[in-house]
Amino acid sequence: MMSATARRHEAEALLRESGGDSRAGAAGVLPFGIAAVDDRLAAGGLALDGLHEVSPATPTLSDDAAATLFAVGIAARAAAAQGRRVLWALTRFDLYAPGLEQAGLDPATLLFVEAREDKDVLAVMEDGLRHGGLAAVVGEVKRADMVATRRLQLAAMTGGIPALLSRRWRKAGVCPLGELSAAMTRWRIVCAPSARLPAQGVGRPRWTVELARQRGGPGFTLELEACDATGRLALPAAPRDRAVAAAGAAARAA
Repeated sequence: MMSATARRHEAEALLRESGGDSRAGAAGVLPFGIAAVDDRLAAGGLALDGLHEVSPATPTLSDDAAATLFAVGIAARAAAAQGRRVLWALTRFDLYAPGLEQAGLDPATLLFVEAREDKDVLAVMEDGLRHGGLAAVVGEVKRADMVATRRLQLAAMTGGIPALLSRRWRKAGVCPLGELSAAMTRWRIVCAPSARLPAQGVGRPRWTVELARQRGGPGFTLELEACDATGRLALPAAPRDRAVAAAGAAARAA
Protein backbone atom coordinates (compact mmCIF):
# COMPACT_ATOMS: atom_id res chain seq x y z
CA MET A 1 0.00 0.00 0.00
CA MET A 2 1.20 3.51 -0.79
CA SER A 3 2.75 5.31 2.17
CA ALA A 4 1.20 8.40 3.72
CA THR A 5 4.06 10.55 2.37
CA ALA A 6 3.56 9.17 -1.12
CA ARG A 7 -0.15 9.87 -0.94
CA ARG A 8 0.48 13.46 0.09
CA HIS A 9 2.88 13.87 -2.83
CA GLU A 10 0.25 12.39 -5.14
CA ALA A 11 -2.34 14.83 -3.78
CA GLU A 12 0.03 17.75 -4.31
CA ALA A 13 0.55 16.64 -7.92
CA LEU A 14 -3.22 16.55 -8.45
CA LEU A 15 -3.51 20.06 -7.04
CA ARG A 16 -0.81 21.35 -9.40
CA GLU A 17 -2.60 19.74 -12.34
CA SER A 18 -5.88 21.36 -11.28
CA GLY A 19 -4.63 24.86 -11.97
CA GLY A 20 -1.62 25.77 -9.86
CA ASP A 21 -1.39 27.81 -6.69
CA SER A 22 -4.17 30.36 -7.19
CA ARG A 23 -5.34 31.58 -3.80
CA ALA A 24 -8.80 33.05 -3.48
CA GLY A 25 -7.61 35.57 -0.93
CA ALA A 26 -10.88 37.43 -0.33
CA ALA A 27 -13.23 36.13 2.33
CA GLY A 28 -16.93 35.90 1.66
CA VAL A 29 -19.96 33.79 2.42
CA LEU A 30 -21.84 31.06 0.63
CA PRO A 31 -25.55 31.56 1.38
CA PHE A 32 -28.02 28.69 1.40
CA GLY A 33 -30.52 30.89 -0.39
CA ILE A 34 -33.13 30.19 2.29
CA ALA A 35 -33.93 33.16 4.53
CA ALA A 36 -34.92 30.89 7.43
CA VAL A 37 -31.37 29.50 7.39
CA ASP A 38 -29.22 32.44 6.29
CA ASP A 39 -30.90 34.89 8.68
CA ARG A 40 -29.97 32.59 11.57
CA LEU A 41 -26.33 32.31 10.55
CA ALA A 42 -24.04 34.90 12.09
CA ALA A 43 -22.30 35.50 8.75
CA GLY A 44 -25.47 35.37 6.65
CA GLY A 45 -24.25 32.12 5.14
CA LEU A 46 -21.28 29.79 5.43
CA ALA A 47 -17.98 31.60 5.75
CA LEU A 48 -15.82 30.72 2.73
CA ASP A 49 -12.65 30.94 4.81
CA GLY A 50 -13.76 28.62 7.59
CA LEU A 51 -14.08 25.05 8.78
CA HIS A 52 -17.59 23.56 8.84
CA GLU A 53 -18.42 20.14 10.28
CA VAL A 54 -21.24 17.79 9.32
CA SER A 55 -22.32 14.62 11.08
CA PRO A 56 -25.22 12.15 10.87
CA ALA A 57 -27.45 12.23 13.94
CA THR A 58 -27.35 8.40 14.14
CA PRO A 59 -25.01 5.73 12.77
CA THR A 60 -27.68 4.44 10.37
CA LEU A 61 -26.89 4.25 6.66
CA SER A 62 -29.76 6.59 5.81
CA ASP A 63 -28.59 9.36 8.15
CA ASP A 64 -24.98 8.84 7.08
CA ALA A 65 -26.02 9.28 3.44
CA ALA A 66 -28.07 12.37 4.31
CA ALA A 67 -25.11 14.00 6.07
CA THR A 68 -22.85 13.21 3.12
CA LEU A 69 -25.32 14.70 0.65
CA PHE A 70 -25.66 17.81 2.83
CA ALA A 71 -21.90 18.33 2.42
CA VAL A 72 -22.15 17.47 -1.28
CA GLY A 73 -24.73 20.21 -1.77
CA ILE A 74 -22.49 22.81 -0.14
CA ALA A 75 -19.50 21.71 -2.23
CA ALA A 76 -21.63 21.72 -5.40
CA ARG A 77 -22.80 25.29 -4.83
CA ALA A 78 -19.27 26.44 -4.05
CA ALA A 79 -17.98 24.78 -7.23
CA ALA A 80 -20.73 26.36 -9.33
CA ALA A 81 -20.11 29.81 -7.85
CA GLN A 82 -16.35 29.72 -8.34
CA GLY A 83 -15.91 27.49 -11.37
CA ARG A 84 -13.29 25.42 -9.56
CA ARG A 85 -12.82 21.81 -8.59
CA VAL A 86 -13.46 20.14 -5.23
CA LEU A 87 -10.93 18.01 -3.35
CA TRP A 88 -12.44 15.05 -1.44
CA ALA A 89 -10.23 13.04 0.92
CA LEU A 90 -11.35 9.84 2.64
CA THR A 91 -10.10 6.50 3.97
CA ARG A 92 -12.69 4.34 2.23
CA PHE A 93 -14.02 5.10 -1.23
CA ASP A 94 -17.75 4.54 -0.83
CA LEU A 95 -19.18 7.54 -2.68
CA TYR A 96 -21.89 6.86 -5.28
CA ALA A 97 -21.38 8.95 -8.42
CA PRO A 98 -25.07 9.13 -9.48
CA GLY A 99 -25.94 10.26 -5.96
CA LEU A 100 -23.37 13.05 -6.18
CA GLU A 101 -24.85 14.22 -9.47
CA GLN A 102 -28.38 14.18 -8.06
CA ALA A 103 -27.17 16.53 -5.32
CA GLY A 104 -25.56 18.88 -7.85
CA LEU A 105 -21.91 17.78 -7.86
CA ASP A 106 -20.47 16.53 -11.13
CA PRO A 107 -17.96 13.74 -10.34
CA ALA A 108 -15.77 15.12 -13.14
CA THR A 109 -15.12 18.21 -11.01
CA LEU A 110 -13.81 16.13 -8.08
CA LEU A 111 -10.26 15.29 -7.10
CA PHE A 112 -10.34 12.16 -4.94
CA VAL A 113 -7.60 11.16 -2.50
CA GLU A 114 -7.92 7.86 -0.63
CA ALA A 115 -5.69 7.85 2.44
CA ARG A 116 -4.86 5.14 4.96
CA GLU A 117 -5.79 6.86 8.23
CA ASP A 118 -7.69 9.88 9.52
CA LYS A 119 -4.46 11.76 10.18
CA ASP A 120 -3.53 11.38 6.51
CA VAL A 121 -6.95 12.68 5.44
CA LEU A 122 -6.48 15.72 7.67
CA ALA A 123 -3.00 16.33 6.26
CA VAL A 124 -4.28 16.16 2.67
CA MET A 125 -7.11 18.54 3.55
CA GLU A 126 -4.67 21.02 5.03
CA ASP A 127 -2.47 20.89 1.93
CA GLY A 128 -5.48 21.42 -0.31
CA LEU A 129 -6.75 24.36 1.73
CA ARG A 130 -3.40 26.12 1.72
CA HIS A 131 -3.14 25.58 -2.03
CA GLY A 132 -6.14 27.86 -2.44
CA GLY A 133 -7.09 27.05 -6.04
CA LEU A 134 -10.11 24.93 -5.19
CA ALA A 135 -13.79 25.59 -4.62
CA ALA A 136 -13.90 23.52 -1.42
CA VAL A 137 -12.05 20.78 0.42
CA VAL A 138 -14.02 17.89 1.93
CA GLY A 139 -12.67 15.23 4.26
CA GLU A 140 -14.26 12.21 5.94
CA VAL A 141 -12.88 11.15 9.32
CA LYS A 142 -13.96 9.39 12.47
CA ARG A 143 -11.81 11.50 14.73
CA ALA A 144 -10.20 14.94 14.68
CA ASP A 145 -8.99 16.67 17.84
CA MET A 146 -8.89 20.36 18.64
CA VAL A 147 -5.34 20.77 17.34
CA ALA A 148 -6.29 19.23 13.99
CA THR A 149 -9.39 21.40 13.61
CA ARG A 150 -7.45 24.54 14.51
CA ARG A 151 -4.96 23.71 11.77
CA LEU A 152 -7.79 23.23 9.29
CA GLN A 153 -9.41 26.51 10.30
CA LEU A 154 -6.11 28.37 9.84
CA ALA A 155 -5.52 26.66 6.50
CA ALA A 156 -9.03 27.60 5.33
CA MET A 157 -8.33 31.22 6.27
CA THR A 158 -5.03 31.10 4.39
CA GLY A 159 -6.53 29.68 1.22
CA GLY A 160 -9.83 31.54 1.44
CA ILE A 161 -11.87 28.42 0.69
CA PRO A 162 -14.23 26.37 2.88
CA ALA A 163 -13.22 23.17 4.64
CA LEU A 164 -16.02 20.64 5.10
CA LEU A 165 -15.22 17.98 7.66
CA SER A 166 -17.59 15.01 7.61
CA ARG A 167 -17.39 13.31 10.99
CA ARG A 168 -18.42 9.65 10.77
CA TRP A 169 -19.60 7.55 13.71
CA ARG A 170 -16.82 5.48 15.29
CA LYS A 171 -18.52 4.14 18.41
CA ALA A 172 -22.16 3.49 19.29
CA GLY A 173 -23.52 6.00 21.78
CA VAL A 174 -20.69 8.51 21.21
CA CYS A 175 -21.82 11.45 19.08
CA PRO A 176 -19.18 12.46 16.49
CA LEU A 177 -19.70 16.09 17.46
CA GLY A 178 -18.83 15.35 21.09
CA GLU A 179 -15.18 16.27 20.53
CA LEU A 180 -14.12 19.87 20.98
CA SER A 181 -13.56 21.67 17.70
CA ALA A 182 -12.46 25.00 16.25
CA ALA A 183 -15.09 24.74 13.50
CA MET A 184 -17.16 27.83 12.71
CA THR A 185 -20.32 25.75 12.31
CA ARG A 186 -21.25 22.20 13.30
CA TRP A 187 -24.24 20.51 11.66
CA ARG A 188 -26.16 17.38 12.60
CA ILE A 189 -28.41 15.75 9.98
CA VAL A 190 -31.20 13.18 10.37
CA CYS A 191 -33.72 11.89 7.84
CA ALA A 192 -37.35 13.01 8.18
CA PRO A 193 -40.53 11.61 6.57
CA SER A 194 -41.26 12.85 3.07
CA ALA A 195 -44.50 14.65 2.25
CA ARG A 196 -47.28 12.56 0.75
CA LEU A 197 -47.78 13.02 -2.98
CA PRO A 198 -51.15 13.43 -4.74
CA ALA A 199 -50.24 10.39 -6.85
CA GLN A 200 -48.18 7.25 -6.28
CA GLY A 201 -44.47 7.87 -6.01
CA VAL A 202 -41.70 8.99 -3.70
CA GLY A 203 -41.60 12.61 -2.61
CA ARG A 204 -38.50 14.74 -2.28
CA PRO A 205 -36.49 13.52 0.73
CA ARG A 206 -36.52 15.63 3.86
CA TRP A 207 -33.96 16.14 6.56
CA THR A 208 -34.06 17.59 10.03
CA VAL A 209 -31.07 19.92 9.93
CA GLU A 210 -29.64 21.00 13.27
CA LEU A 211 -26.98 23.65 13.61
CA ALA A 212 -25.54 22.28 16.83
CA ARG A 213 -23.08 25.14 17.24
CA GLN A 214 -21.95 28.25 15.43
CA ARG A 215 -19.38 30.85 16.26
CA GLY A 216 -21.05 34.14 17.11
CA GLY A 217 -24.64 32.95 17.30
CA PRO A 218 -27.09 30.38 18.66
CA GLY A 219 -27.93 27.04 17.13
CA PHE A 220 -31.25 26.10 15.56
CA THR A 221 -33.16 23.19 14.04
CA LEU A 222 -35.19 23.21 10.83
CA GLU A 223 -36.89 20.63 8.65
CA LEU A 224 -35.73 21.06 5.06
CA GLU A 225 -36.15 19.31 1.75
CA ALA A 226 -32.99 17.55 0.58
CA CYS A 227 -30.58 18.88 -2.05
CA ASP A 228 -31.88 19.20 -5.59
CA ALA A 229 -29.83 18.85 -8.79
CA THR A 230 -28.14 22.20 -8.10
CA GLY A 231 -27.18 21.39 -4.50
CA ARG A 232 -29.88 23.61 -3.02
CA LEU A 233 -32.10 22.82 -0.06
CA ALA A 234 -35.66 24.08 0.26
CA LEU A 235 -38.26 24.80 2.89
CA PRO A 236 -41.17 22.34 2.75
CA ALA A 237 -44.34 23.84 1.30
CA ALA A 238 -46.98 24.92 3.79
CA PRO A 239 -49.97 22.55 4.12
CA ARG A 240 -52.25 24.98 2.25
CA ASP A 241 -49.76 25.24 -0.62
CA ARG A 242 -49.53 21.45 -0.80
CA ALA A 243 -53.33 21.20 -0.91
CA VAL A 244 -53.48 23.69 -3.79
CA ALA A 245 -50.78 21.77 -5.66
CA ALA A 246 -52.59 18.49 -5.10
CA ALA A 247 -55.88 19.97 -6.36
CA GLY A 248 -54.14 21.28 -9.46
CA ALA A 249 -52.58 17.89 -10.15
CA ALA A 250 -55.96 16.18 -9.74
CA ALA A 251 -57.59 18.67 -12.11
CA ARG A 252 -54.94 18.08 -14.77
CA ALA A 253 -55.38 14.32 -14.46
CA ALA A 254 -59.19 14.53 -14.84
